[in-house]
Amino acid sequence: MIPLSRPYIEEEEIQSVVKVLKSGILCQGPKLEEFEKKFSRVIGTKYAVAVNSGTSGLHLALKSLGIKKDDEVITSPFSFVASANCALYEGAKPVFADVEDDTFNINPNLIEEKINQKTKFILPVHVFGQCCDMDPIIKLSKKCDLKLVEDACESIMATYKGRNAGTFSDAAIFAFYPNKQITTAEGGMIVTNNDRVNILCQSYRNQGRSDNKQWLTHVRLGYNYRMTDLNAAIGIEQLKKLPKFIKYREYYSQLYHEELEKVDGVNLPIIRKGNKHSWFVFPIRVKEKIRNRVIKELAKFKIESKAYFYPCIHLQPFYIEKYGYKEGDFPIAEELSKTTIVLPFYNGLQEKDVKYVAKSLKTILRRLN
Repeated sequence: MIPLSRPYIEEEEIQSVVKVLKSGILCQGPKLEEFEKKFSRVIGTKYAVAVNSGTSGLHLALKSLGIKKDDEVITSPFSFVASANCALYEGAKPVFADVEDDTFNINPNLIEEKINQKTKFILPVHVFGQCCDMDPIIKLSKKCDLKLVEDACESIMATYKGRNAGTFSDAAIFAFYPNKQITTAEGGMIVTNNDRVNILCQSYRNQGRSDNKQWLTHVRLGYNYRMTDLNAAIGIEQLKKLPKFIKYREYYSQLYHEELEKVDGVNLPIIRKGNKHSWFVFPIRVKEKIRNRVIKELAKFKIESKAYFYPCIHLQPFYIEKYGYKEGDFPIAEELSKTTIVLPFYNGLQEKDVKYVAKSLKTILRRLN
């Protein structure tokens, strides 16, 4: 079976973890601080605060920026559910704006109509490794005095007009699950240039400990969102390889394009002018009526694939029950959700695998179209 994703772990990561195990300092040690400092330099922000997941990072970013009960956060319905759930953790409400048909990202032209007196945040999601159209979003956030938080969990090293994802906002979040461009097994990172956000996030992740980190002194309600030094040790080694990984992903995305660009019934991903894609996954679109069949047929060829993101966040059972959303509320996101398939894509993917996937897909589509 050619898997959908696979972490790329080599001897350097293994030996780094072994050294941490032998050191006896498994948490809140020097590896954590080293990872944070190196990560902030790579992204280009003043601070980086490591946490145990991207979800935790989203929660703390909003909380550190002052989100309150009944506030509203405008975000995308075409995303992993955490980008909306993070508002609910604080009693706030995610409000959705539909997305662009070509980039999968939130449509900036549809955000302003969602703004009211309760709106306090815009949370754009850089989906699949491509930045949102940030200029109009930034302009709108300043015009309406709204906080801006980037969900860059899927888009490390993606750029918009030459600037890295994560550098446009009050705070941004990256994630390091095993299917991401780099991994720490589980983990996430909050980046910011805001001194107070940095201090609060460090405190919140560690049970609300005081700013001077005095043992067992807790000055605010916090959480156990800490990243271990074991995870950080993996992250340091992965970060060294990040430029190589991005080049791998760019090469194999180009190969997929070359193999599939003339195939009837396949819509390939489009890169916005001025963007550099960092390729979290490789998504294609096929007709809705055959999408699930294509996934099943690929499995017969020993190829793993998946519908992404299906269903959309607003059509998840919990959101339907809580807010009464229904089909047709966000038609572009829903159409993407019903027609998108992601193909095997990971660091260490082989050229022969890409060609086999493409050849198998062509065979299936000739039969189904």
